[in-house]
Amino acid sequence: MAITTCIFDAYGTLFDVSAAARRAADEPGREALAERLSGLAEDWRTKQLQYTWLRAVTGDHTTFWQVTEDGLDWALEHRGLDGDPELRARLLDLYRELDAYPEVPAMLRALKEGGLNCAILSNGNPEMLQSAVDAAGIADHLDDVLSVESVGVFKPARAVYDLVGQRFGTDPSEVLFVSSNGWDAAAAAGYGFATAWANRAGAPVDRLPHRPDHVLTDLTPVPGLAGA
Repeated sequence: MAITTCIFDAYGTLFDVSAAARRAADEPGREALAERLSGLAEDWRTKQLQYTWLRAVTGDHTTFWQVTEDGLDWALEHRGLDGDPELRARLLDLYRELDAYPEVPAMLRALKEGGLNCAILSNGNPEMLQSAVDAAGIADHLDDVLSVESVGVFKPARAVYDLVGQRFGTDPSEVLFVSSNGWDAAAAAGYGFATAWANRAGAPVDRLPHRPDHVLTDLTPVPGLAGA
């Protein structure tokens, strides 16, 4: 079946999760922390994801914002920065308004001009997602912002991917799902979506039962893949 609907993961896919630490490092007085903040950004993202997986397995669900705070606290301690509450508060403020990747607005615009449905499907809770969408100025290019909070479990639970069909009335084969997380793209492929992995770092494909249909270096090719 033809693709009618493009669904995007949010953090790391549309929004640059390293932007908060990078912007904090560029602010006056933090020049000496640049290297540690660069490492912190990687630690923060790793722990954020790990905590979603562990909570999904154990059934201890919480908001993605709480997971984001917990991951940051671990990363701050790991990098010896846990004694700086001002830095912690600033990083969280910046995370609420992450930069979108440069190609995102034009890519979404092309999809909408091509007549496709476009939405976010994210672990993020609604408030933080809306803040990021508004800050990036992409609300007009989206038909919806779907959050795992409506099902109470993080990706890659199948109940999360069910939200797409429930919202748009689509068969999985009509959906192009795009994520920067290889495990997310693999799970979505197993669910039945056409999938594209935004592999910005050039990482190897995950050794999982399913693999993405397309591997991209950024999101520019997505309208072409969707037939827009």
